Amino acid sequence: MQATLIPLENVFLGLLPLVFVFVVFYLWQMNWKKYLLASSRMLIQLMVVGYFLTFIFSHQKLYISVPLVLIMMSLSAWIALHSVAPFRVRLYKYAFVALILGALPNLMLTTMVVIPHSPWYDPAFLIPLSGMVFTQSMNTIGIASERFLNEIKIHDPHQAAALALQACLIPILNSYMAVGLVSLPGMMTGQILSGVEPLIAARYQILIMTMMMGAGSMTAFFFLVLLKKDQVNLHSVG
Repeated sequence: MQATLIPLENVFLGLLPLVFVFVVFYLWQMNWKKYLLASSRMLIQLMVVGYFLTFIFSHQKLYISVPLVLIMMSLSAWIALHSVAPFRVRLYKYAFVALILGALPNLMLTTMVVIPHSPWYDPAFLIPLSGMVFTQSMNTIGIASERFLNEIKIHDPHQAAALALQACLIPILNSYMAVGLVSLPGMMTGQILSGVEPLIAARYQILIMTMMMGAGSMTAFFFLVLLKKDQVNLHSVG
């Protein structure tokens, strides 16, 4: 199976479902402006990032890849706390340190040791994996922070942290249970559509899912440990 280049006109045809949804929003007097804005942003952002990554991928330089990873990590720490926006500034340092202690080691293990690729800092290799790691870690921090700040009102810090950690890992565990039975992960699907043998794609997906579990759980763990130890801030937050 060979990789298939999707013609631009086919991309436009693929947008037809969006038109249907827009019509439903409009006829049912729903917030169609928000839907139109979200859809437009999705299209524009993906086109812009496509051109940006084309430029970045053509320069296999350490001084380009590493700063990009650090920027992604910094943004992830901030975005992760959107559900507890009033405490973002207070909790940002915990989220950032947790990403350094939890997500970064998993990313380094995968890119430098587990998956053979030379050079390891090749943007076409490092940036997509970084996105997967930081997105998963960002999601676990988001769930953990919101759950912890609710649980701390009725439980001691340790119990609140344990409940928060358990809650933030539910989506990952559910994906573990469903993978291969209910759904094929996006990366595996993309590889198969690009012509990669299914068994090879499955092997890569196993590594990716273990990396994401490790990064997500470790990041949430360190975030909660740092958070529950700061008793002064906890009482002021609660």
